[in-house]
Amino acid sequence: MTLKFGTDGVRGRAFSDLQPEWVTFLARSAAQVLKTETVVVGTDGRESGPAFVQALRDGFQAEGVEVLTMGTVPTPAVAHIAATRGIAGAMVSASHNPSSDNGIKFFTPGGNKLNDEDQKQIEALLESEDFQIHTQIDVNLAPSHEHLVHDWIASLQESIDGRNFEGLSVVIDCANGSASHFAYEVLHSLGADVKSIHDAPDGLNINHDCGSTNPSSLRSAVAEIGADLGLAFDGDADRVLAVDQQGRIIDGDYLIAICAEDMKLRQRLQGNTTVVTVMTNLGFHLAMKEKGIQVHETSVGDRHVLAALEKNKWSLGGEQSGHVIFRDLSTTGDGLLTGIQLLDVIKRSGLELADLADAAMIRYPQVLRQVNMPKVTVSVEDFLIDEILTIENELGESGRVLVRPSGTEPVLRIMVEAITHEQAENGAQRLVSAAETFFASS
Repeated sequence: MTLKFGTDGVRGRAFSDLQPEWVTFLARSAAQVLKTETVVVGTDGRESGPAFVQALRDGFQAEGVEVLTMGTVPTPAVAHIAATRGIAGAMVSASHNPSSDNGIKFFTPGGNKLNDEDQKQIEALLESEDFQIHTQIDVNLAPSHEHLVHDWIASLQESIDGRNFEGLSVVIDCANGSASHFAYEVLHSLGADVKSIHDAPDGLNINHDCGSTNPSSLRSAVAEIGADLGLAFDGDADRVLAVDQQGRIIDGDYLIAICAEDMKLRQRLQGNTTVVTVMTNLGFHLAMKEKGIQVHETSVGDRHVLAALEKNKWSLGGEQSGHVIFRDLSTTGDGLLTGIQLLDVIKRSGLELADLADAAMIRYPQVLRQVNMPKVTVSVEDFLIDEILTIENELGESGRVLVRPSGTEPVLRIMVEAITHEQAENGAQRLVSAAETFFASS
């Protein structure tokens, strides 16, 4: 069996790259590694979700594990229950991917994502065990434990120590995903004036021309009603991007920079350190240096960020994509929690989001490109090394180059940062051309 973990769990085209019976075997292998008596399972609402929830339940029950199903909930809700109850968690979601995809994310007892060793053990069991297909259990017969989500909602409301958002207006784009069922009610309960869009999931429209991967309609809505800001979630609501009154996208780098400075002033930034990935903008690094905040860098993937936070007892980290982890409040990225923390900074400071963002950091021009990547046995990064070094020498200390295969899709990701957009664009295009030449000859 060829199921492999990527940057964030196992993911692929539903019923093609990812078959229900494979997920059953995946659950049986995970049960042996997680060593848990109980697992909580959620889904982000894709049409294919129920089949994979059933497949997970079949696999876990075959190994004697009790399964608690939460229905359609954000990924951080599953992580919260796993953390507070000391049980394992599994989420059926392909995050920001289209509805035709699906995937599985696991959480250890305690709510953390799997480390590399856990993933390797599960993959090894999948390859070695002779699992037999067993009778499927009717999904409609399984008891629901949707009430568990209320514990997560309460933790969000309590995260701002009794303060509220009265006087603030916000537009939320729920990506027709799992945030659709919760984001409006939570923010409204905290006093915000909330307008919600893309909050009518039908199983097929998740992430379609909306959410954090396409916030254009959110920008229009913020401008139309003159809201203080907008928040764009992804399909499973573990990430968020913001939009200011000027229509600018405030990505994860800005959100972390804003919160890092605020937490430092309130003496809540443990170790005076933030954790980010190699994709984080150079401007963030320079801004943190100026503000006397240390930066620790990890590989791409919020699980790597969390591992560094846990190991060093630091309190804040995340990714440019909008995965932000407040370790003192959650064990994983939580888009709604991040939005709440941002609104709290805005309310306490009395400043507009645009002003907070401008003061937090200056973004260096960053050009991102991707090239479809067929299966090759030779490292494309090794083939491109001469061109990469040439571009890095040209940019000097005022730029960066990053080339890496995606952990979730069959593409090569290319990033170039420079003082000017023209320099970054030129470098990225040279690398795209070199990569396409390599793939064409492979």
